[in-house]
Amino acid sequence: MSLAQGAPLLSRLSVRDLQTEADRAAQRCIISSLNKCFPKITIIGEEGEDETTVASGSIFDPSTTSLVDVTCPPHLSSMAEEEVVVWVDPLDGTAEYTQGLLDHVTVLIGIASGGKAIGGIIHQPYYNYQNPGSDLGRTIWGIVGGEVGGMKILPPPEGKLIVTTTRSHSSSTVNDAISAVSPDEVLRVGGAGHKVMLLLEGKAHLYVFASPGCKKWDTCAPQAILEAAGGILTDIQGNAIPYDASAPHRNSTGVLASAAGQEHGVYLEKIPQHVKDNLKA
Repeated sequence: MSLAQGAPLLSRLSVRDLQTEADRAAQRCIISSLNKCFPKITIIGEEGEDETTVASGSIFDPSTTSLVDVTCPPHLSSMAEEEVVVWVDPLDGTAEYTQGLLDHVTVLIGIASGGKAIGGIIHQPYYNYQNPGSDLGRTIWGIVGGEVGGMKILPPPEGKLIVTTTRSHSSSTVNDAISAVSPDEVLRVGGAGHKVMLLLEGKAHLYVFASPGCKKWDTCAPQAILEAAGGILTDIQGNAIPYDASAPHRNSTGVLASAAGQEHGVYLEKIPQHVKDNLKA
């Protein structure tokens, strides 16, 4: 669906919660496909449960697709389907999508077990959209303890600190946390998936979001891929974010993510105590 086609379908629930039919249609397709292949897993989607029937042509059929032979880490190879929780955000960066900022848009499928992010997929449907003649879109995947596919991981520049953060959910707490790490540059962009992609592409060192604004479906897939690439993602206190099925959907204690090779613990120590106190679970 193009931006021009999708915009008239916009349903405004609130300033901070833009939803479109594109969200719901994409989620129905993703969840129906996952259920067909893995009927015993638990799936939690941003758009909640939707009983609308999906056309058979929109359901992924693994028998018609060539899959890359990926070696699964030994500790994951014997996992039962019932142990798996999948967190789905069918259109991360919805507000940016409606505003024409298409490079901010991602589709996120995060895989968790034992409360931990273990694998993830970030699909960028509009990757290269500003480069006529280039292939449109790409899909990045990663397995914690395994590998990352779909892109080349690049290190951020030396001798400076670039922070990425929210473009639409800023606050004094968010700004205090950013100021405390003394960045040389701040990239304010939309979508958690896009922000972590900036870390993977070497365009930023840190992702700082000292706010309870994002959800588990925003962070599960990006966290898994970032950790597979050697980076770290925690809450603003330095605690692991739980991804079990019973976990609250909201990440109430914020997000701090660092690219591979960065001193995550050092930046955690720089976050002011009043910021951490404001974000206690």
